[in-house]
Amino acid sequence: MRIAVYAFDDITMFHLAAPLMVFGEVGRLGLAPDWQTRLWSDREGTIRTIEGYPIGEVAGPATVEWADIIVFPSWPQSLLPVNDVLKTAITSAHARGAAIAGLCLGAFALADTGLLAGRSAVTHWEVMPLLAERSIGSEVDSSVLYIDHGDVLTSAGTASAIDACLHLVRKHLGAAVATRIARSLVVAPHREGGQAQYIDRPLAQPISDTTMAEVQEWALTHLDEPLTVDRLADQAQMSRRSFVRHFHQSTGTTPARWILEHRLQEARALLETTDWGIDTIAAKCGFGSSVTFRQRFAAAFATSPSAYRRQFADKRVNIPTTRTLN
Repeated sequence: MRIAVYAFDDITMFHLAAPLMVFGEVGRLGLAPDWQTRLWSDREGTIRTIEGYPIGEVAGPATVEWADIIVFPSWPQSLLPVNDVLKTAITSAHARGAAIAGLCLGAFALADTGLLAGRSAVTHWEVMPLLAERSIGSEVDSSVLYIDHGDVLTSAGTASAIDACLHLVRKHLGAAVATRIARSLVVAPHREGGQAQYIDRPLAQPISDTTMAEVQEWALTHLDEPLTVDRLADQAQMSRRSFVRHFHQSTGTTPARWILEHRLQEARALLETTDWGIDTIAAKCGFGSSVTFRQRFAAAFATSPSAYRRQFADKRVNIPTTRTLN
């Protein structure tokens, strides 16, 4: 996999580091030695970050022709339009089959090329209205951290870039590899919810984050059991209504969705790292039956559990299955 990460003057070091860190870790851990990452810009040479640090040996725009994935980790704060040369490079790369990712403000680069027309997209919550104006026909969604259409991906603000990059690793190399990288970077391998929980609004009555964390930790060790909202609320020693409200404030999603996501992630890991049968995995992950498991898995990943296992069987990583809090 060849990945080209776009750099420009006044980019923040964090935005630039996020994809380099995640994709670079793939090679550093020896998980896929053929993965390569290169920095490129509108001109070959040196760029200077907004913090004032120069970064040299940045490749020129010809790098776009080399890449399988082209990543725009951000975009200038002025949100200036994409110039014609860059627009042609992006659309040509997309036409030949390269995937294009716009992380945070990088979504504006995709909007200007027309690649978001008729698609859902996400960016930093502060500029979502501007993205909607810039990309006529696209639907801006604040309920997710990233949106992947296969050939085009956008992500929400700042740290969501890590989520999106881990998603790309998971997509191409499997859940076990993505989990290994997340563990190495000490980040969650998969987070639920969107950035709506971060949008400025009047503060709600606070509740200890420890309470929600303890409930989540307990739930992750009981995935094979029925986990109703009432049972989770009882575990938190809260009323059902209060629990649902505070859970959403803490995670950006509902308890039922959170449980389903973690059951699916656990199932992916077990498909990759064990030889257990489908019935066993369905029971271990709390799906009740293999029929329900297959339906949920296909709805989430557009493939069957057996097909997923075949795809990633030769990419398994020798690590124990670990349930990680989000």
